[in-house]
Amino acid sequence: MHIDTAPSWRGGQNQVLLTVRGMQARKHQTTLVAHPAGELRHRAEKDVAVIPLVPRHELDLKMAWKLSRLVRKLRPDIVHAHDPHAVAIAALALLLGAPKPRPFLMASRRVDFHLKKNIFSRWKYKQVDGFVCASNAIREMLIGDGFPADRACLVHDGIDIQQLKAARPVDLHKELCLPKNALIVGNVAALVPHKGHRYLIDAMPSVLDKIPEARLVIVGQGQLESALRAQIKALNLETYVFLVGFRPNVLGFHKAFDIFVLSSITEGLGTSLLDAMAARRAIVATRAGGIPEVVTDKETGLLVSPRDNQELSLAIIRLLHDQELCARMGANGFARVCKYFSADQMVNSLLAAYNHLGYKDREADSSYPDEPA
Repeated sequence: MHIDTAPSWRGGQNQVLLTVRGMQARKHQTTLVAHPAGELRHRAEKDVAVIPLVPRHELDLKMAWKLSRLVRKLRPDIVHAHDPHAVAIAALALLLGAPKPRPFLMASRRVDFHLKKNIFSRWKYKQVDGFVCASNAIREMLIGDGFPADRACLVHDGIDIQQLKAARPVDLHKELCLPKNALIVGNVAALVPHKGHRYLIDAMPSVLDKIPEARLVIVGQGQLESALRAQIKALNLETYVFLVGFRPNVLGFHKAFDIFVLSSITEGLGTSLLDAMAARRAIVATRAGGIPEVVTDKETGLLVSPRDNQELSLAIIRLLHDQELCARMGANGFARVCKYFSADQMVNSLLAAYNHLGYKDREADSSYPDEPA
């Protein structure tokens, strides 16, 4: 059983969807519990058994009781919670009543934030039998917060490479009325503080001084939209920087970008980087969190310091000036994502992690696949 309570679409939910589909393809009975009005339920219900449940808050006992009844009925071997609210509701549900033997409670961790120290947070995470960490940076942070090392497994996120291959490119030149010679710097990320958009926007005047035909297209929505629009206006960048909001066809945007930039201050792994690499795009990204586990500096992209708009602008200028370098990095990135970050690789690693943490599946290979250097 997999649980994700978030109403809005985010990169982690695509991982949930790929996981449940991969489990089903391997003949594992799988149920998804998701927000009834969320994008995840909408995308999943065509081919996945989805049960709509949503907690009003972390201590929603009514929701926990409903989930407890569902667990007793379905008797899953594993309850896998994919977001913090899901961990809380699953922990409460198992406390209110669970079949014997009690299902393993697994929790995905895709952000490089420290665990909260309040009493309830400490309690709920004590109920977790094992963490599935999207990057080694996250795993090391969990261990530093006191979680046992042998109960924290590394499972890098993966992407459906065939799905990206099939995606139709978006004609951004037509949609945004860009000049024919415009070079598009792309970014896909929620508009939240830790994604560092302010530094990326601050880098654009220096980029435009050297490359006037450059344009920045940011795909995503979030709490900082108004502040970022004000910043764009203050820098007189309205005709050079575009906030296009949430787009369900985001894979088509990756194919329309000339290069991809992720300016995060902190980052668990950065699944948008995987999409960009699968689209054969050269990368500029920060050395935050798990990003160096994805992007190999000077081979698949250029890594810069977080919060350094000058270094960011120099890296963008270098790639936009060197098409041959971009092509080489794009090819290297595609090879790397195919080898280490496919959806199949992720699901196989997850099954191995389940086994490592104590759940024995006769059909699963109990050894980890090769991990990227």
